[in-house]
Amino acid sequence: MLKAIIFDFNGVICNDEPIHQSAMQKVLEEEGIVIPREEYFTTYLGRDDRDCFRIALEQSGRLVSAEIIAGLIQRKSVYYRQSIRQGLEVFPGVISFIQQAYRDYELAIASGALRSEIEFVLERLALRDRFRCVISSHEIEKGKPEPDIFLKALEGINLSRNHHGPVLPRDCLVIEDSQAGIKAALAAGMKCLGVTNTYSAAELAEAHQVVPSLEISPAFFQSLFLA
Repeated sequence: MLKAIIFDFNGVICNDEPIHQSAMQKVLEEEGIVIPREEYFTTYLGRDDRDCFRIALEQSGRLVSAEIIAGLIQRKSVYYRQSIRQGLEVFPGVISFIQQAYRDYELAIASGALRSEIEFVLERLALRDRFRCVISSHEIEKGKPEPDIFLKALEGINLSRNHHGPVLPRDCLVIEDSQAGIKAALAAGMKCLGVTNTYSAAELAEAHQVVPSLEISPAFFQSLFLA
């Protein structure tokens, strides 16, 4: 049965994918690397910053090291925060959906964004206390489409439940907007709800169910757990 919902962050809760794209492209352009819009969507979107910068550097024949990537990520984070302070947009129905889901399910976030960025937005939305845990890709070895981040989020949920029985992967629903995220959720043995905030329904067809927005009741997808 459904016991936990794990949310991606960018493109699911916060409508900041364009901000991430702009910030990343700005940093790369400062390094003399230009990523066309179509290439960004096919290769980079849905991956964490670490993988994105690694791929961009490798494809450009540049030196790749953990130190160089960390510096690029830090610069991107500065640009991201500057932009998000000017205007924070949340997808329709998201806050109401989270408030309803919080009453009945364990909630967590598993995102390729920096933890500081996630916490910053959640505090501004007064939603931080609704989530058992927040996991960023920098807390795991392999980012999406590998399942590590969702399994780490589940571990965090179970650690916070104390004497309650464990939640299993089959008891979890992941909400994602990207193909890489859907693949990661399925690899973790979890059900997945795709939201067409970034990709079309056809492109998210691997998900168990696809919806145009979270302007729905959490009870909407209970049927996924009846089989």
